[in-house]
Amino acid sequence: MDTQAVLELMQEVAAGVINPRFRSLDEADVTEKKPGDLVTVADHEAEEWLTRELSRAYPGAVVLGEEEFERDPGLIDRFAQAEHAFTVDPVDGTKNFVRGSPDHAVMVAEVRLGVTVRGWIWQPQHQLGYVAEQGAGAYRNGERLRRAPAAEDVDRLRGVTATRSRVGHRYGPLRPLGLSWVCCGVDYPRLVEERADFVLYGSVRPWDHAPGSLLVTEAGGYSAPLAGPAYRPGSRPGDLLVAADPRTHQRVAPHLRQQQ
Repeated sequence: MDTQAVLELMQEVAAGVINPRFRSLDEADVTEKKPGDLVTVADHEAEEWLTRELSRAYPGAVVLGEEEFERDPGLIDRFAQAEHAFTVDPVDGTKNFVRGSPDHAVMVAEVRLGVTVRGWIWQPQHQLGYVAEQGAGAYRNGERLRRAPAAEDVDRLRGVTATRSRVGHRYGPLRPLGLSWVCCGVDYPRLVEERADFVLYGSVRPWDHAPGSLLVTEAGGYSAPLAGPAYRPGSRPGDLLVAADPRTHQRVAPHLRQQQ
């Protein structure tokens, strides 16, 4: 499938099983995988549809879906060892979706030999499609995206986090961290669109971060743990810092490391 065909598949899936449930979920449509970790019938149906079509187009690829991982935890090890694989996050930002917020997304990434080579984010309620391809740039609805460098003064940098316990904390000279949009499929695009200068994550799963990390990287940003090389979807860092540019990552990471 070419890059446009995958995006169109995601749009078709969203129109078929996600959008009809938006602000129309019944109580029986929502369950908990564990306390506070919600999943809906839309998550399950969207993942099944995407997995089926990707497996049909690429029969030798491992497809790592968020909900399938819950049933088969060993899938993540097969994904990490695969020559060719895909990640699928059928409804990223499920809590937002359940409470009626438009800040949710469908996300897919293609990984070859441990490196993300293509990534897709579709925000169905905002009608925004983000596509990135290794070495070919990042795009929003067909328009090339480039992230401007962040401010020179570290105390002017705007940092956000999806970890609520870290919201409001100060790290050295950095401003107190704000709350992100609590959806990687929204956080990453808004970092590129200059709504923040860096995002700090404490929980890192491939389906959440492979598409957005490629988008940010291709737009001029940088995604890496607080210490170590650039993010790869087979790695399992404790914390992940995504920044507007490599220099911002280099300046911010030491302050966050000192107060872990």
